[in-house]
Amino acid sequence: MTSDPPAPNDAPVAAPGDRSAAVSQITGWLVQLRLLPAEHEDDRYDDDVARAVRAFQQARGLRADGVVDQETYHALEGARWDLGARVLRHQVSHPYVGDDVVALQRRLAELGFDVGRCDGLFADRTEAALRDFQRNYGLTPDGTVGPATVRALQQIRRSVTVGSSHELREAEALRRRGPALAGKRVVVDAGHGGTDTGHTGHGLVERDVVADLAARVEGRLAAAGAAAYLTHGPDKSPTGAERARFANDTDADMLISLHCDGAPSPSPHGVAAYYYGTGPDNGSLPGERLAGLLAREVAARTGLFDARTHPTTWQLLRRTRMPAVHIDLGYVTHPGDAALLAREDVRDTIAEALVVAVQRMFLPDEQDPPTGVLDLSSIAALQRGR
Repeated sequence: MTSDPPAPNDAPVAAPGDRSAAVSQITGWLVQLRLLPAEHEDDRYDDDVARAVRAFQQARGLRADGVVDQETYHALEGARWDLGARVLRHQVSHPYVGDDVVALQRRLAELGFDVGRCDGLFADRTEAALRDFQRNYGLTPDGTVGPATVRALQQIRRSVTVGSSHELREAEALRRRGPALAGKRVVVDAGHGGTDTGHTGHGLVERDVVADLAARVEGRLAAAGAAAYLTHGPDKSPTGAERARFANDTDADMLISLHCDGAPSPSPHGVAAYYYGTGPDNGSLPGERLAGLLAREVAARTGLFDARTHPTTWQLLRRTRMPAVHIDLGYVTHPGDAALLAREDVRDTIAEALVVAVQRMFLPDEQDPPTGVLDLSSIAALQRGR
């Protein structure tokens, strides 16, 4: 069985130059995925392995650094399963995760059953859709994917586009909430905390920068009448699964996870936003829109480079039931970005940009202003006129 891991820790499972049992396991999976030739020496993490890992990470929307961290390790583990290769069932404490679960969810969605997001996680909603399918097609509705269920899924003709119904429902749910920001529930996640300092550079510590920004965003959302929730205090750093559970328990309308980036080179810079997805046109449509609004508003108001939006399968974004975005607000290792992030007025501007982007998510197209135009006073006027 494959279970979803906690958030990646700082210690990699395996890295270039290693020779270990973990490397043997990883190279075996890469061979199975046809990313490495079968004759590769199985316990050596050489350049060929690093290239194969990077290719896998790029295909899966993971950080493509060629190092197998916990996130990449479990993604590799799950990628080796085809639908029918193992029996699937819902297990609360250790849910099945893998490509076979994604295949199951997509097949059920094609047939018109509501699995929610095709996230590769066999949870309550997938089980309910599976039982519904089994009842409709004369199978024992036991919620277990055994040989008979696999045969039925393979034999029945497709009827709808993969995943489209869920994405439309997710977008429609936001529209039905109305245009006013007042009354909306927004979870703000400072991406680090406690002993988890994140990236450092030019006198800045990512943990401290994002905690400050989270407090500024929380205050501005509250002033606009929104219910703003922080995922944790400054002395804690919960796992991605715990942060997602918190957001789901609050029944939030959206989640924004704040980060800064860093790199060995001082050259990388800019704002990048990430939403749940496995590739272009295959992910959370509201999440993609929120990511674009957040990145563009911040870039337009601060002068930070817009490094665009990107789909990824990080567990915080996969496990949340609402549109969720991880946004990197510049590089603390880039001198220009760091100089901006160190300024109080720029942090205020970033906070305002993020709140404006949240407001724009709820505005109908005919009321949505161009990027960089809406401000907090205009949002206040919108609340008075709702």
